[in-house]
Amino acid sequence: MTTTYTFVPSRNHQFPDHPERPGRLEILEPLLDSFGAERIEPIRAKEEEVARVHTTKLIKSIEEVCKQGPSVIDYAPTYVTETSYEDALFAAGGVMTCTRAVINGDAKNAFAIVRPPGHHAEPHRSMGFCIFSNIAVAAQDALANGMSRVMVIDYDAHHGNGTQEAFKNDERTGLISTHQWGIYPGTGAIDDVPNAKKRIVNVPLDAYAGDETFSRICDEIFKPVVLAFRPQMLFISAGFDAHWNDPLTSLGLSTQGFYEVSRKLVGMAEEVCGGKIVFVLEGGYDPHNVANGVGAVFNALTNSPLKSEADDLSPYQDPDHESLIQKVRVWNEI
Repeated sequence: MTTTYTFVPSRNHQFPDHPERPGRLEILEPLLDSFGAERIEPIRAKEEEVARVHTTKLIKSIEEVCKQGPSVIDYAPTYVTETSYEDALFAAGGVMTCTRAVINGDAKNAFAIVRPPGHHAEPHRSMGFCIFSNIAVAAQDALANGMSRVMVIDYDAHHGNGTQEAFKNDERTGLISTHQWGIYPGTGAIDDVPNAKKRIVNVPLDAYAGDETFSRICDEIFKPVVLAFRPQMLFISAGFDAHWNDPLTSLGLSTQGFYEVSRKLVGMAEEVCGGKIVFVLEGGYDPHNVANGVGAVFNALTNSPLKSEADDLSPYQDPDHESLIQKVRVWNEI
């Protein structure tokens, strides 16, 4: 079996001077054939499949507002164009396509390179550059197709509030989110969801948390939580805005760091889920970082050494997160 991927660039989903734009993928796109993965065509998610996560009212309101042409629909700012409703259905469908390929044994593992991103979209509202929660829709599709437990690990620089809202009352789902504390959307405290302790785990990080901190989090938080929850599939919200020179955020990962985290996640999937893992593109607003980060993930998925020539180790001191890691472990009884 091979690694597969879907590519949903949504070229008409763009807004003047907005950072979440098709140009995020312009350096990556010509490289996609070089990563040793097989491309598969994305399906369009059906409205009833999206409705496993989102209210019918939200789905219909997005369909209607897009008919009226380009507009801003929340303060982030989140925008839509005339094509955004279909683009968002194909983004969610692209993640579902990868998920089904892995579940059916047609692929070893997969990467859904889609936009618009999804992890901020809550069941009742689109927000944070996100229209529908692509990863939550695919997770629910996996559950509808016979899985009994799935888990999302989100290393985007922003908190996965939409995934959290979708999962908070569903015992079949788990979420671990690392994120820079104090930035958009302002959620993601350690004690955010007390009713889902051990199942929804938030790791709010100081600015410039880098490769060393993330390596420790993989070993001391990700792995024990995954081992305890025993998901049958891992989904990864891969946000390359966690890179130290992203224009919107201030975390501290390098391309090497993305590779090491991804390699450890692939190893966890092999240990717990029979290798079933799907990465999903979220943020990342420097096209070089996105291209390097996606390449690093593909190297991990194909069990290859890091092939990137990016010499981009963070110039910033990695803060001491010892007490934070311990607080997260105590709260979640790890």
